[in-house]
Parts: sequence; structure tokens; C-alpha cells
Amino acid sequence: MSIGQELLNVPFAEMVQKLALSVAESQTELDRHSTDVAKYMADQKIQLPDLSNPNGPPKEFSLVSMGFLPAFYAVQEAEIEVKMAISMTKQTEKAGSASVKGGWGPVAAQVNASYSSRYAYSQEGASRLTIKLAPADPPVLLQKYMEAVTQVMLKKEPVLTDDPDPEPAPAPVPDPSPPEPEKRQRKR
Repeated sequence: MSIGQELLNVPFAEMVQKLALSVAESQTELDRHSTDVAKYMADQKIQLPDLSNPNGPPKEFSLVSMGFLPAFYAVQEAEIEVKMAISMTKQTEKAGSASVKGGWGPVAAQVNASYSSRYAYSQEGASRLTIKLAPADPPVLLQKYMEAVTQVMLKKEPVLTDDPDPEPAPAPVPDPSPPEPEKRQRKR
């Protein structure tokens, strides 16, 4: 078997396919975990003092209504590296000797032949798989939903007595009439 044939026998297409499927499965699991965390944050309640009535009972809020977002991650890169070292050696040894004895009459011949072949085959391989994860924004609809939950919660039971994020006051509308010329006093 030749070294070239050995290199051709490496299942490269299969390795690429398995890498791609592994990345897709990993991304699905990352997303599933983040949505589980989002559900946990929606179910998890905390109690905070009522700022409008400090001596009254505390108010209960979900982590989602407080603006907590689960972390989302995305597979940014996936790299597979395969290294192979193949060596084959073949060694053949031939040796022989012959002797003949004879005269007039029958002849005796002695032949001593030896033949040996030795094959050596070694193969080494190494592979490395690298995956790069990066934080990703939560899905837009989830983020909008969480913002809507927060707005509904604030309308029902405001956390602060004053609006923490007031609408800006409208800019003054300029008077459309032309300005009056300034009157100058003469020095006398």
C-alpha cells in the first residue's frame, strides 16, 4: 500500500460532515440552555421594598421584569486539524551458495539459498478541534417581550414614585414673527 493511498483513505468528507453536525447540535444545546435560563428568570421572584410605602409590605418582581436577560452564545468558528505521518519500508535480503562435486559419473550438487523479506509499517496521527464561542444578543422577539413585561409591570405597580425615565420636554416653538430692530440711543 502506498503512502498516497493512505492519505486518500483519510475520511475527510466524513470528518467535515461530523464537525458541521456537531457545531449545529452544540448551537442548539446552547440556545436551549439560554431559553431554560430565561424561563427560570421569569419564574424566579424577588421581594423589594415598596419605595412609595417604605413601611408597607415588599413588592414581588420576577428577574425578567427587573431587566435580567439570559446569556446567549453563538459558535463563531470551528476548526479541525489532522496531522498524519506514515512510513513504510521494505527490506529484501538474498543470499546463496553452491558447491559441485563430481568426476566421471554421477555429479552431486549442493545449493544453499536463503531469501527473506522484512516489512516495516508505522503510522502516527494527531488531530485537534478548536471551537470559538462568543456572546450573542438575545433573539429580538425575546428582548422585546421582556421589555413589554417590564413596561406592564411598571404601569401596574411603579417601583419609584417619580418616573425614573421621564419623557423629554418638548422644545420651545420659535415665534414666527420677525424680530423687532433694536433701538439705539444717540449720545448727545
